[in-house]
Amino acid sequence: MKKTAVILYPQFSEYELSIVLSILMQGNKTMVTVGLDNHSIRGESGLTCVADTTIREINIEEIDSIVMPGCLDIKTLLNEETLFEFLKQAVTKETIVASISSSPYLLAKAGLLTGKKYTVGLPMEAIEKLGVFDKGKYCDDLVVQDGNIITARGRGFIEFGIRLGKALNLEFDEGWYEG
Repeated sequence: MKKTAVILYPQFSEYELSIVLSILMQGNKTMVTVGLDNHSIRGESGLTCVADTTIREINIEEIDSIVMPGCLDIKTLLNEETLFEFLKQAVTKETIVASISSSPYLLAKAGLLTGKKYTVGLPMEAIEKLGVFDKGKYCDDLVVQDGNIITARGRGFIEFGIRLGKALNLEFDEGWYEG
């Protein structure tokens, strides 16, 4: 069974991963955490993680899905060319990609949102200033799925996780996450 790669970078948003990780666990989906390098990674709330592997070391043949949390300051990743190259190589039409909050910027910069409807947790001024988004494809919805790409705004983290679980055809109790 192929794995879900959960990409971690400095200042990643821990809460945006909470439902995703729970659904992957319920659905018995193997996951692997992937860092930019082999240093420990501190999330925006202070949780420190050590990734299982790095984007240089992971075998992309072993993954069928990618999860990307938002980042407190997405500008810190503007020049992470290794990350953009990884995304370009790893994402195929069959790869399910789930990106939340500010992380759709990373997909847009890698050219993976071209022609796709999307949402993002950035203000319109930032979307315009970054210069990588097609404003005509922007949707104001909380979660948007266009083919194999799922994007969400940060506060949509519950629906985001559920949408990913369904896209991966996992068996999980959706009612577990109702308020």
